[in-house]
Amino acid sequence: MTTDIRFGTDGWRALIAEDFTFENVARCAQGLSLHLKDVGTADQGLVVGYDTRFLSPEFAETVAAVCAAQGIKVYLADKPAPTPVISYNVLHRQAGGAAIITASHNPSQWNGFKFKPEYAGSATQEITDRLEGFIAQAATAPAYNAAEGRSSGLIVDLEPQGPYMERIASLVDLDAIKDAGLDVVVDSMFGAGGGYLPALLSGGKTTVRELHGSRNPAFPGMEQPEPIAHNLTEITSLIAANGASIGIALDGDADRVGIIDEQGRFVTTLDTFSILAQYLLEQKQQRGAIVKGVTSSIALNKLGEAYGVDVHEMRVGFKNIGPKMSEVDALMGGEESGGFAF
Repeated sequence: MTTDIRFGTDGWRALIAEDFTFENVARCAQGLSLHLKDVGTADQGLVVGYDTRFLSPEFAETVAAVCAAQGIKVYLADKPAPTPVISYNVLHRQAGGAAIITASHNPSQWNGFKFKPEYAGSATQEITDRLEGFIAQAATAPAYNAAEGRSSGLIVDLEPQGPYMERIASLVDLDAIKDAGLDVVVDSMFGAGGGYLPALLSGGKTTVRELHGSRNPAFPGMEQPEPIAHNLTEITSLIAANGASIGIALDGDADRVGIIDEQGRFVTTLDTFSILAQYLLEQKQQRGAIVKGVTSSIALNKLGEAYGVDVHEMRVGFKNIGPKMSEVDALMGGEESGGFAF
């Protein structure tokens, strides 16, 4: 029986070998190819990325091969990379979008398929509805061959980290952080963010210690790679015993963050959102609307009142928050899951 593929708040997720199969991933890629052709962005090419989960590189190659068979040029990441890194490469290359093989913070038995359109944010409900329709048309997996895609030049390797690091360096005073003499502890949770924060922040007086920075698709020692308190006992215990300036935890595809204070206490994502917003409004003296998920803290509304900025409340998911941020040219957006955007 053909699997009915439906997208949630950010992509389609399913159990590996049950519904998340090579055949169904190929159907997703075929539907995506049809969508890109329909909206006129196929000629811009497609970026394809993946996380550290079981078979993620192979699933990503399947996506690349199917899209190449449809005549679409594919920039295939040469290693696991965070979702924000792959998303930025869409803008950097002016591509038609990105397909990312990841189940984000789900348990290890899961994998998923995310689509980021040409604007590099989460696909809106309208876009995912159209994409689901095209996937449904692909009742069986199309023929594809990765070797042919490479030999034809339609599949090329992509080094995604460099352009992203350069962009971050243009936005953030990394030298000030490196010279601050901070003691930073990072938990990459065996995910796609492994190595990124040490590469960004170390090199001066600041030291960065990384936990779980290598790939392990089983995500041992945690229920799932989600940066919430009960999954972060190792980093919180380490900081509580030895001290640190800050702890930073990333989820499986590094698009969510959890913060631990200098005493090893987990800072809730609701408080983190408020702290970040207050920093921008008070310390940086920036102004602009704040867009929050419906489950976020009322403290953000109080900040909006205090600093004279609008606060917009949206349904859960960046597929709802992102478009509103673009509409009102927001200063910041976020939700209680630990995803933040600027």
